[in-house]
Amino acid sequence: MTTFATNQDLSASALREVFGAFPSGVVALIADIDGAPVGLAASSFTSVSLDPPLVSISIANGSKTWPDLRRASRLGVTVLAGHHAEFARQLAGPVEKRFDDIPLASTDTSAVYVRDGVAHFETSIHSELPAGDHTIILLRVHSRSALASAEPLLFHRSGFRQFSA
Repeated sequence: MTTFATNQDLSASALREVFGAFPSGVVALIADIDGAPVGLAASSFTSVSLDPPLVSISIANGSKTWPDLRRASRLGVTVLAGHHAEFARQLAGPVEKRFDDIPLASTDTSAVYVRDGVAHFETSIHSELPAGDHTIILLRVHSRSALASAEPLLFHRSGFRQFSA
């Protein structure tokens, strides 16, 4: 049996490297705030519960976008498709360019979606849980849709990937 040392390096960079070994999907969380889309990308999205229908996302405590998003009555969550890598990078860039050339759709409740995403969820904030340097946001799902033929964008080892045959 192999044993692990108990005095390992747990610095942010060392943890980021090992956390990155686990691939995850990428979502865009978007809402209409004061007449304009506001959003961010996250790779921490996961399903939580079927009854009630809940999903979660983790947001860095230093996020400048989350304080605006959390004002929305409804939030759109789009599971990004394999061809959305550049858009995912845009979401981390300048606010005024985040949605350039991105086909969006919105509901009458302020949730905004990327039209050609793999899946869409209309959600509202169910609860928030402090978790170190992030906050875990539990979102209640109010509606959903999915494109059966689309492949998701993956985040792995600090880079975007696509499924390959």
